[in-house]
Amino acid sequence: MKDNFERCLAFTLKQEGGYGDHPLDPGGATKFGVTQATLARFRGRAVSKADVRALTRQEAADIYRRDYWAPVAGDSLPVGIDAVVFDHAVNSGPTAALKTLRAALGLPLAEHVQGVVEACAKARSENLARELCRRRMSFLRALRTFATFGRGWTRRVEALEATALRMIRQAGPSRDGGPVPST
Repeated sequence: MKDNFERCLAFTLKQEGGYGDHPLDPGGATKFGVTQATLARFRGRAVSKADVRALTRQEAADIYRRDYWAPVAGDSLPVGIDAVVFDHAVNSGPTAALKTLRAALGLPLAEHVQGVVEACAKARSENLARELCRRRMSFLRALRTFATFGRGWTRRVEALEATALRMIRQAGPSRDGGPVPST
């Protein structure tokens, strides 16, 4: 089992930034990308915007590890793919991130996470990272808030793809796995 969580988290936190409460963001008040609703679920009680503003990096990391990294099997995914899937999970939820991963791999939506991990190990990581980012951008472009947030989302996904490809190359020689289908 590998642990690339901190490296992936560092990318995501840099993109998410500090405290924000944009009136057009359906997530409302956030810090480090953690919404008020997510923080309340994690703590098991109602929280205020002041609680969100006071959120520490460590608590955000705990939330991300438990509620986003673990559900997408981050420690079992190939290096670089873990970053792409985790960051997508942070923005759209683990279910959506896994759905995109399954689709990129050509797997049925009901495929168990372990089957997804096994398919990832057989795929060419560079191709898979590119395909996941392409699919994510397609999804983001269809959102009604793209006009407001699209430029930032585009920069984020482009930076994520570059970061993931760098991680993959630094991890060692590419696998001889098959191509990832592009639809």
